[in-house]
Amino acid sequence: MKKSKKIKTNAIRLLDKEKIRYNIHEYEWNEDHLDAKSAAANVGKPLNKIFKTLVSVGDKTGVIVSCIPSSSELNLKALAKVSGNKKVEMLPMKELEKTTGYIRGGCSPLGMKKQYKTYLSSKAETMESIVVSAGKRGLQVELDPADLKQITDAAFAEIITV
Repeated sequence: MKKSKKIKTNAIRLLDKEKIRYNIHEYEWNEDHLDAKSAAANVGKPLNKIFKTLVSVGDKTGVIVSCIPSSSELNLKALAKVSGNKKVEMLPMKELEKTTGYIRGGCSPLGMKKQYKTYLSSKAETMESIVVSAGKRGLQVELDPADLKQITDAAFAEIITV
């Protein structure tokens, strides 16, 4: 995987700073196609390799970040259990940018305003690489899930509905 010198987002700056290998995938986007299926089609990767970043709030721990295969759904009960909460709710969309520094369709687990507890779907453990948002609509970054785990201080967990 190669580094891109021309495009810089907080996510990419963090990867460069930590000397983590990655590959950038850039594509045209529009408001009607911000979903992972559109990203997969534009990036040319299978849907299960494209991971979406979801932000939720636990009743005890506060903000929680989850990265799950885009073909899956987040299991809020499983996330609550693994994160030490009784209840977890999705962060209201209107609070996303204020909380993370990112907007819908460009939310990356890397380079958020603060380091939040992060959980990666255990499906990522067996993959050679996964693709997550690079912090801007139409920009994805492909990297080793072990590197993503390390740089975000994440935990692998069973957090998706099967």
